Amino acid sequence: MTHSKILRSSLFLLALGFSSQFAVAQKGEIESQTYEILKDKSIEFAPADRVFDKVQPVKGETGKKKVSYQIIDPEINIASPKLTPAVAASSDEQSRKDEPDVLNNYVKAGGGNYGRFLGELFVGGRPKEDLAYTVQLKHLSAANGPVDGKNSANAATGFKIGGKYIRSKYKVDAGFNFDRKNYYFYGYKPQPEGVIVDRDTIRQTLNQFGFNLGFENTDASVLVDYSVKTSLNTLKDRYNASEIDWGTNLTASVPISETFFALLEADAYVSQRVDYFTYNRNLFRVKPTFKYVNDMFSVSAGINAVNETDSQLDINRTKAFPAVNLDVTPFSGIHIFAGWNGDIVRNTLRSMLSENQWLGPNVLVMNTEKTSDISAGVKGETGTGINYEGKVAYTSYRNFYSYNNSLSDTSRFSAIYDPGKTKVLTISAQAGYNFNELFKTSLKANFFDYAVDKVEEPWHRPDLTLNWFNALTISKKLFVTADFYMLRGLKAKNFQTGEVTKLPVIADLNLKIDYLLTRNFSAFVNLNNVLGKRYQRYQYYPQQGLNFIAGLSFSF
Repeated sequence: MTHSKILRSSLFLLALGFSSQFAVAQKGEIESQTYEILKDKSIEFAPADRVFDKVQPVKGETGKKKVSYQIIDPEINIASPKLTPAVAASSDEQSRKDEPDVLNNYVKAGGGNYGRFLGELFVGGRPKEDLAYTVQLKHLSAANGPVDGKNSANAATGFKIGGKYIRSKYKVDAGFNFDRKNYYFYGYKPQPEGVIVDRDTIRQTLNQFGFNLGFENTDASVLVDYSVKTSLNTLKDRYNASEIDWGTNLTASVPISETFFALLEADAYVSQRVDYFTYNRNLFRVKPTFKYVNDMFSVSAGINAVNETDSQLDINRTKAFPAVNLDVTPFSGIHIFAGWNGDIVRNTLRSMLSENQWLGPNVLVMNTEKTSDISAGVKGETGTGINYEGKVAYTSYRNFYSYNNSLSDTSRFSAIYDPGKTKVLTISAQAGYNFNELFKTSLKANFFDYAVDKVEEPWHRPDLTLNWFNALTISKKLFVTADFYMLRGLKAKNFQTGEVTKLPVIADLNLKIDYLLTRNFSAFVNLNNVLGKRYQRYQYYPQQGLNFIAGLSFSF
């Protein structure tokens, strides 16, 4: 299907959605939030009234709870499913997050097939009205995997500690985290009978440390509204590859009048990656914009100027990109939006390993230039608890990347960049429904059409993704959540043989059942990959079939 045909069809569908809203002008409230399928425990303060967060005012009906959804711009990353896919927190567990003073702390333990073990501890508190803290420790491991038993085992341990201190005029938050992953490159060729693979030669260990600190003024009477955040992250693997990454972000806003604002976003990233060579990689970004807001629409326009350097690749360049966005509210409960933007997408070894942990040594890490991103869409809400959003985007890239099995070792992956102009057409749609907090559902689909330039294919990138989430409260003691996702269109190539393979469609269904035994004790069962398909997100790496974890949780 050509870009032009797809684009015409997409515009027709959007126009059809617009016209239907002219006939039914429902009241509602559009919230700029994302419904997360997986959430960490947290203690939240009431949000401050931020000038630079100001959006189109839409009056909503009071007294009605609802689930709000927002289409997230499909990023260029292609993260693989987690080693053990998990579904959302149960309704009871989510309520404990929202009520930190009522059994907010818990300890959880469980086990399952593949020699799986889960242990988790969460402690949070608010010793003072303006001070809160959280501590979380989690370990999840499997003694055996889908290929040759212990040769495909895995383990992940994480520790997080965070705190927030909020006053009438400012807010400070800080956090520290440590993550350790241990796994094996089990995508090797089948061995002859009697040949044993040395586990030490295929073992990988990742150690990551992170620290973040943020300061934000919350005094509405101050003319300049601002927020400053800084973070330091380190990574080291078993093969002496390492990365240090320090980033600082500034957001500021100055009201020129009641409807006109001057906005500024500035970022500074300084990083060093050490492998066979040492790469000093920096990126600096400044994005000044002006924004006009009234009851019917908002429009912002500015320039996104980005400078990037790389000592080893001899890169030192500065680019300017458009930053133009329009949001129109023709009726209460509906938004029509459009934008023309560009940027340099920052890639790091840490970000790439989070997408594909099977990367080999000395992998090439480069930033991706998003030359132009033209998008338009509609989002809204009916008066019956239904939220929806549709979006079409046509994006041009340079150094658009994908992953494929490397030539020297097919069990490791390399990053492949397209130095030419890559065009990507993205059509996204999402809808959600909430019925009296008893039943929640959301369905999201993304369609991608790639037109690569200097490379053969966008290896291991899907052309269709689908995710369907459901949460059902059967009684005051029984909660069920389900998550289904699908990926289609994955292609891979063996550079040693020249064979191109179209990987089977990935279809994965996960279930979680929670039952309250007492006020403090609950039992849970997680069923992952219920369909039992040993699918391959990346070539030669089949996933575990049906696997489960069952255990007990104690809240205090």
